[in-house]
This record gives sequence, C-alpha cells and structure tokens, in this order.
Amino acid sequence: MNSRLRAVCDLLVSEVREYAGLHADYDGVVQDLSPAGVAAALARVGNGNPVGGAHDEAQLAAFEAGMRTTYGVIEEHRRNPLVHVGNLDLACYDREYAPAEERAEAKRRHLAAWPDAVDAAVESLDMVSRPVAEALLPTVRGLAAGVTDEDALAAHARLVAHVQRFAADGDPDPALGRDWLSRLMGDIEGMSVDVGRLAERADRERDRLKAALREACERLRPGAGDDPRALVDELLRDHPGPDGIYAEAQQQIAEATAFTLERDLLPDLGGECRVGPAPESRQWAMAMMSWSAPFEPEAPSWYYVTPPDPTWPEEEQEEWLSVFSRTTLPAITVHEVMPGHFAHGQFLRRLRGDIRRTLFSTSFVEGWAHYAEELFVEEGFRADDPRFAIGVCIEALIRVTRLAAAIGIHAGSMTTEEATRRFEEDAFLKGPAARSEAGRAGYDPTYGRYTWGKLEILLLRDQAQAQWGNRYTHRRFHEALLSLGAPALGLLENALD
Repeated sequence: MNSRLRAVCDLLVSEVREYAGLHADYDGVVQDLSPAGVAAALARVGNGNPVGGAHDEAQLAAFEAGMRTTYGVIEEHRRNPLVHVGNLDLACYDREYAPAEERAEAKRRHLAAWPDAVDAAVESLDMVSRPVAEALLPTVRGLAAGVTDEDALAAHARLVAHVQRFAADGDPDPALGRDWLSRLMGDIEGMSVDVGRLAERADRERDRLKAALREACERLRPGAGDDPRALVDELLRDHPGPDGIYAEAQQQIAEATAFTLERDLLPDLGGECRVGPAPESRQWAMAMMSWSAPFEPEAPSWYYVTPPDPTWPEEEQEEWLSVFSRTTLPAITVHEVMPGHFAHGQFLRRLRGDIRRTLFSTSFVEGWAHYAEELFVEEGFRADDPRFAIGVCIEALIRVTRLAAAIGIHAGSMTTEEATRRFEEDAFLKGPAARSEAGRAGYDPTYGRYTWGKLEILLLRDQAQAQWGNRYTHRRFHEALLSLGAPALGLLENALD
C-alpha cells in the first residue's frame, strides 16, 4: 500500500476494515486514539509519493486534509464518544467474509485490546458536551452486548462511567461553530462550504419536497393534498408484522433489481443480497446495508432490517414498525439495495486502484443512495401507486431536516428544541423520534450528507445532460460517476471527463 494511503487508513481503521475489506491489515486491530497516538498518526499524513492519476491524487489529498481537520483542528477524538465506539465495535466480524474461526480469532484479539483502547478513550475524551454524552450513552452501553470477557467488561464499565460524568456535568452547548462546521464538511470533500447558502438550499429542497408530497397525496386520495398529515399517519400504520418484514423486503429487492435493469440504469452487477436482522450490537439501526467489500472474496451482502424488541411496550413496537410501512419500506429498499448501497458496493468491487476501492466519501455514498430513491420516482417505479412517491418524500423530508438542523445547531442559529419542532412539523416525526433526530446533530454534525450529496449529484447530472446532449443516458452518467468509486463531492466533475 502507498505510504500516504496507509497513513490515512491508520486514522480510519474501523471504516477501511469493514467497508473496504482491508482485513489482513486491520482485523483484530484497534486504533490508538490517545492524544499521543493521534498526534503521531497525524505526523505521518502526507509523507510519501504521489499515487498516480490526477483524480486519485486529488481524492487522497482531500482525505489527508479531512484527517488534519477532524483530528488536528476539531479534535473529534476529544469531544465525540462515537469515534471511540466505532473503534471498539465488534459487529464487523459477524458477516461471513472469511471462515468463522478466522473471524473469531480476530474478534478475540480485538476484544483483548479493549482495556488499552478504553484507557486511550478516557484520556482523550475531555471536551464532551452534555447533549452529546446523553445522546450516545445508550450506544456506548450497547457495545458490551454479548461480551463475556471480564477484563473487557471492566474496561467497558470505565468508559460508560466516563461518558456518564459528561452527561451530568458536560458543557450544555454542543455547537462546533460555523467555521469549524464548514471545514468539517468541506475539507474532506475537496471543496469550500458556505453553510449559510447550504441552509438556503436545504430550505428550497424542503419546499419542493412538500409540494411533491402534497401532489402525491392528492393523487392517492383527492382532498388529502391540502393537509397530508392525517393521510401520512394512516399510511405509516399500514405495515407488515415483525415476521413479515423480511419477506416483503426480499420481494422488493427482486422488484427494484428488475426495474433497474429494465430501465437500463446500471449494468447487471450480480452478487447476492440477503435480508435479516442486524447483529445484536447494531440492532439500534432499523435498516442498513453491510456490503461485500471491495478487497474481500465474493460473499453475500446483508440488508439488515431489524424488527422491534418483543419485550418493548406495544406502543413502542408500533412506532418502530411504522418505519417499515408499505409506504416507506420500498423506498428504504431502493436506498439500501438497488440501485443504492448494494449496487454501489458491487460496482466498487469491479474497480481497479487502491484509492477508489478504499477511500469513500460518506456524503457521496449516502447521496448516491438517496438520489436513487428520487431517480425511481422520475423513472416511473410503481407509477400507478402514489404511495411510493409519498414514501420517498417522507424519507427525503427527514434527510433535508437533518441538514437544516445540523447547520442551525452548530452555527448557533437553532436550538435543539427548535430543531425538534422542525422534525415534527416538516418530517412527520413525533416526540421521542423527533428529539432523537435533533439530538443526533450534536454528535453527527455532518448527518445532512444525504441531502447534500443528492443535490450535488443532481447538479452534476444537469451538467452532463448539457455537455453530452443526445449522447446522454442515465446509464452512461451513472457508470461514469461510479467509476470514480465514492468521490469527494468537490471532485464529481471528473466524471464528465
């Protein structure tokens, strides 16, 4: 591996292990996130030779800038327990990318390193705000699910107690500030970001989505377009039971795959995608994709669709199941599987070059999958059933509200309470769900990446259509874009070359 790429990967251990599949290098390894460890890793960033082509060099340079900003300027390892949660997480060994005994041995080594990793976390985490600590305490506690090793459990208890102290006494303000948010978002994407203008784009997108939702609701039920809330609530209550989610999701994968090929949106990418519940340590996620990574042997990818815990109160189970309504689950499947994350993962496996198969812009990854939902509406998927368009709008309104909330909270123009109300008013979320989404802005300040990435892809598509004229096709555009891997948003125009 190129030494510059290695230096970046050493600061992204959990990400490149799981999503790029660099198991030989990083299985069983925890990142040294102590202050001294981070400083030493940063000192290695940028030292070495160019990597070759102009795009790959620019992608690597963007990630180098991003690492310097994340760890050197903002010091996320000091303020965000989520960085350490990813470092400790063992769920990466659950998917069948290698023989069971090989994965079990890697998990054992990883678990044996927990005490040192927790010591580093406790040393580093000295600037955690109270809202961030409160929001992440359940996730920190969940790390120990299924763990029986006494030394690891004792270390985990130290980390929980450390985060609890910030939940009680931490700074009440989680805001990074406008300048730091701009850098955190933009540096790793190879572009400068004006968060004020981006907030205006978010508001325009919200208004467009609301109009599209009203139109789709009117088509489904004349008269409902004036105030869609009652119809949306009714539609979200129509969902399969816990035992029926997997069958409906599997059927939707087949339907979405057939539509993708019929409309020639992507080539036939092959691969197998299975549906099932997430590993125990990740069952906080309602739906997610765990793809067969570029550097792994061919193996099934998993579309995790997690039903509610049967021990929960009936009302909480019903709220959880509403996410899998027959209105929203098809849009989630398009996002997670085809032509979203699963298709993207299969395309990555076809690429050559370490940079494109290793360094992934999360804003592009999520932007691509979110773009896929709207693409299906444009292309007429389930055109005779307005519920699909309604589902896409509902999901999109949550994503665009995330972008507005993250900018508002970190730029100081919106309180968490105001962000909660916005999720309730604009995204049809209720009480606890709206508060949870607003609270996420504190520890995940770039969670507006779904909408941001989608908007940048749509801008580039307009350019491609203007530049290529009658030589433009969706498939040509999509293949040109994905041939770059998961490019930084500031480098998207390279697809037009």
